[in-house]
Amino acid sequence: MKLIDFDYNLPKELIAQFPKEKRDTSRLLVLDRRTKRIEHRFFKDVPEYFNKSDLLILNDTKVVPSRLIGKKSTGGKIEALILYTNENHKKDKEYEVLLKPTRGCRAGSKLIFGDGKLEAKVSRIENNRRFLKFNSNNGIDGLLDTLGQMPLPPYIKREPDLSDKDRYQTIYASKKGAIAAPTAGLHFTKDILSDISKRGVDINYITLHVGYGTFKPVKSPDIRNHKMEKEYFKIEDSLIEKIKGCKGRKIAVGTTSCRTLETVAKKNINQGWTDLFIYPGYKFKMVDSLLTNFHLPRTTLLMLVASFCGTELLLKAYKEAIDKKYRFYSYGDAMLIL
Repeated sequence: MKLIDFDYNLPKELIAQFPKEKRDTSRLLVLDRRTKRIEHRFFKDVPEYFNKSDLLILNDTKVVPSRLIGKKSTGGKIEALILYTNENHKKDKEYEVLLKPTRGCRAGSKLIFGDGKLEAKVSRIENNRRFLKFNSNNGIDGLLDTLGQMPLPPYIKREPDLSDKDRYQTIYASKKGAIAAPTAGLHFTKDILSDISKRGVDINYITLHVGYGTFKPVKSPDIRNHKMEKEYFKIEDSLIEKIKGCKGRKIAVGTTSCRTLETVAKKNINQGWTDLFIYPGYKFKMVDSLLTNFHLPRTTLLMLVASFCGTELLLKAYKEAIDKKYRFYSYGDAMLIL
């Protein structure tokens, strides 16, 4: 389980900086695990791969515009990424944040956002993470909607714009709490979901609030020593019963849906926190097919997908995608693994 085994070279120009003009015009690489066959399609073709009695499971978490730009009381610029914005994530009205830069941000330091509309104080520092208490008695969710920016991933080398509030969000996002989008779902349109439903596919939703762990780098040379950060999830009991009685395939849209389903299978609970780390050798219990985007080298997301289809086959598919100039990462193209 060497970290280096999950590396590959990607030309920088293939890292998508903007979404496609239309969601369903993204390309779709289809990988058959059994035959090892690779097909090249467009996302609008994805309904053709679903059958009657299949169960399609999507993540309905909603990204909060949780990136705040402000200044220290001393005048220096500060950027804060609020890591937990959902009610389930708050603790004593504190918000865990990533600050940049951290220099000078000690316990008691005052921060100012939105030209004074929102103020915060560093209440404590734990494991090199800062915790803020804001001067709003009613929480900050509403203020984030007006003052916050979408927390685009660090490999998107531009400032967020107004279009990101729509496009860095799935069309079915409904439950606030994520700091990153479940990007496999960004390609879906209402027409595609309607087409899938007409084919007799049962469409259902789980919730996993994507946290900082989705970007946390794996630093250990032996990946088994990596510790996942916990993320909150919830799944309805009625869906668990559907899964148990499913006669078709259980198709997870995204690594977040996959991890949620596998957590439910492992822990036999319908909500709570998951820090499940899936890497090669893992035996899947609930997921039969996986729809996902193309992921960064050496990441837990890549390792999960490698565990689903095999590392060698996955890297072969990635090489072909690179040769054919697919667009990679959050705003990039999609991959369906059958």
